[in-house]
Amino acid sequence: MQSVFKLTKYIKPYLLFAIIAPIMMVIEVSMDLIQPTIMQHIIDNGIADNDKPYVIKMFIFMVLCAVVGLLGGVGCGIYASKTAINFATDIRQDLYETITYFSNSNKDRFTLGKLITNITSDVEMLQRALLMLLKVFVRGPLTFIGAIVIVFITARELFPILLFVVPILALAIFFFTKLSGKLFLKVQEAVDGVNTKVQENLAGIRVIKAYNRKKHQIDQFTTVNGTLMKRNIHADQIIGILMPLTAFVVNIGIILALWLGAIKVENDTIEVGMILAFINYLMMIMGGLMSSSNVLMQIARAIPSANRIVEVLEEKPEIHNISNPIISSIKGEVTFENVSFAYNKNNEPVLKNISFRAKPGDTIGIIGMTGSGKSTIVQLIPRLFDADQGVVRIDGKPIAEYDLSTLRKAIGFAPQKATLFSKTIEENVKYGRDEATLEELIEALESSCALEFVEKFDDKEQHFITQGATNLSGGQKQRLAMARAFIRKPAILILDDTTSAVDSISEKRIQQAIANHFKESTKFIVSSKISSIRHADTILVLDDGCIVGKGTHEQLIATNEAYQEIVSTQVVRGGTLNE
Repeated sequence: MQSVFKLTKYIKPYLLFAIIAPIMMVIEVSMDLIQPTIMQHIIDNGIADNDKPYVIKMFIFMVLCAVVGLLGGVGCGIYASKTAINFATDIRQDLYETITYFSNSNKDRFTLGKLITNITSDVEMLQRALLMLLKVFVRGPLTFIGAIVIVFITARELFPILLFVVPILALAIFFFTKLSGKLFLKVQEAVDGVNTKVQENLAGIRVIKAYNRKKHQIDQFTTVNGTLMKRNIHADQIIGILMPLTAFVVNIGIILALWLGAIKVENDTIEVGMILAFINYLMMIMGGLMSSSNVLMQIARAIPSANRIVEVLEEKPEIHNISNPIISSIKGEVTFENVSFAYNKNNEPVLKNISFRAKPGDTIGIIGMTGSGKSTIVQLIPRLFDADQGVVRIDGKPIAEYDLSTLRKAIGFAPQKATLFSKTIEENVKYGRDEATLEELIEALESSCALEFVEKFDDKEQHFITQGATNLSGGQKQRLAMARAFIRKPAILILDDTTSAVDSISEKRIQQAIANHFKESTKFIVSSKISSIRHADTILVLDDGCIVGKGTHEQLIATNEAYQEIVSTQVVRGGTLNE
C-alpha cells in the first residue's frame, strides 16, 4: 500500500475533479435509496387505499428522483474519467522520462519486457482502479450502509435476516479480495514474459527467417503465452466463485424474507409493501457489497502494479550529474588514465589499464579483434558507462564533473548499430541538432554520402523511414546515422564501425569530408578495417581489452606484431592494401 500512497501525488493536479465525482455519486445513490421506500408507500398507502392522486404524486416524485440520479451518475462518470485518465497519463509520462535516463545496467535489471508492461498494462491497471474507486467505491459502501440503516428504521421486523446474510457476504468478499492480489501479481509476471518474447522476436525477425527458426520461436511464444493463459484462467476461475456464492446467500435471504414476511403479514405486524421494499434493499446490499468487492479486487490487482511502477520511478540512474557540474564549453581534448571497465562486475574486465591522450583536432583510430573492447572505449566518452577504475578526462577535467547535457551536446556519436526512428529522413538527421538549417542538413547528407540515395526518393529528405528502417539497406542506415552525427558539428566526433556496410569509394569520400569539415574536432574512428583508420594521427591496437600497440600506420606496420597480423589479413587483389 505504501506504493499506492506514493502515487497519490499524481492525483493532486486533478483534486477538484476527484472531489466532484464522489459528490455526484452520493447524489445518485441517495436517489436510488429513496426508490424502494417510495414504492412501499405507493403499495401500502396508495394502492391499498385506492388513492389514485397519491399514487400519481408518488410516481412523479419517483421519476424526478430517477432523473436527478441520472444526472448525478453522468456527472460522476465524466469527472471520474477525467481524473483517472489524466492521472494515468502523467504516470506514463514520468515512467517514460525515467526510463530514458536509465543506463544499460538499469535496463538490464528490469528487462525491456517488464518496462513495456510497466508503461502499458501496469499503468492501465492503476487507471481502472482509480476510475472504479471514484465511480463505484463511493456507490458500494454508501448503498450498503444506507440500505441497512433504512431497513433498520423502516423494516425492523425483518432486520435479523441481515444479521445472517451480511457477515457471510463480508467474509467471502474479504477472503477473495485478499486472494486476488496474489493471483494477479502472477498474471502480471506472465505478461512480462509475453512482452519480452514479443520484443525479442520482432527485433530479431530477420535472423529468425534467415535460420528458418520460425517454428522454434512460435513454440517458445506458445509456452509463455500458455503460462499467461493458465494464470489468467486460474485467477478468473477462483475470483469467479464470488458472484454465484453471494447470489446464493442473497437468495437464501430473500427466501427467509418471504417466509418471515408471510408470517408477519398474517399476524398484521407488517404490510406487503414492506416485504417488497426489504427485498429491494437486500438486493441493494448485495449490489453494494459486490461493487465494493470488485473495487477492492481491482485495487488488490493494482497494488502489485503500483509496486512495480514505483520501483521503476525510484530507480536511480547509475549515470547522473554531480552537484554543481561543469557547464562550460568543451574544446575536445580527451585523456584516458589507467581506465578499466567490466560490464559484469563479477567477470574479467573488458578494458584493462587503458591510457592515451587525444588533442583537439586529432584523429584516433581504434582497431582490434572482435571483443577486444573497441566500442567500449568510445562509449565511455559520452558516459554511456562509467569506468570502474582510472579516470577519463575531457579538457583536463574528470568526465564525471561535466553536466551530462553539456557533455553529450559536444559529442557527435554514430554507434555500431545504426538506429533510426520511424520519422522522415530530415527528422532523423536533425535528431542530432533540431535547429539545423536545410543547407546544414544537405551538407551533412553530402558528407556522409547519403545525399546520393536520398535525392533518388520522390520526396527526398521528407522520405518516411519505417519502424526499424526496414525500407533502407544497411549501408543507407549507416550513412544516415553518420549524417546525424555530422550535423552536430561536435567538438568530439565518434564513429563506431559506421562504414562496415559502406563501399570503399563512398568510404574514401566520407573520410575526405571528415578531413575537410571537422579539422577542429577530436575524431575517434573505430573499425575492423585498416582502410578506415590508416590515416589517423594515432592508432590504438587493442587485444583482449589492452592496448598492445600505439602509433601511426607506418610506425605500427614496422614494429607492432598484432597490427602486422591484421594488415596481413586485409591484403587485396594485387598484393596492396585497400586504400
